[in-house]
Amino acid sequence: QVQLVESGGGLVQAGGSVRLSCVASGVTSSIGTMGWFRQAPGKEREFVAYIGGGGNITYYRYSVKGRFTISRDNTKNTVYLQMNSLKPEDTAVYWCASSLRYTSGTSDARDYDYWGQGTHLTVSS
Repeated sequence: QVQLVESGGGLVQAGGSVRLSCVASGVTSSIGTMGWFRQAPGKEREFVAYIGGGGNITYYRYSVKGRFTISRDNTKNTVYLQMNSLKPEDTAVYWCASSLRYTSGTSDARDYDYWGQGTHLTVSS
């Protein structure tokens, strides 16, 4: 079992920056890829970014590329999502997720085994 706890959401003005954190506990040695997903009001959940188990493979959805950076510190069992140049359309609930089966990355939510409780981010215009 793996437990994930996100933090770092809140209210920020457009153009601002926020860093989300996700701390994993439990059987963390089994964790491979870590990902971030989000769901905006009235929209479907969507993939945001992932990072492979070794930390050297990352991938982003097009709309956040160049603005968001995903990273992980395996010594702290933590994955981060640094979000810069935020836009109102980034407003959403953000979840981190862990995959036991995929070590080199996947953007499919069905490939993730554990999910955090989510953290809200509101970007005001």
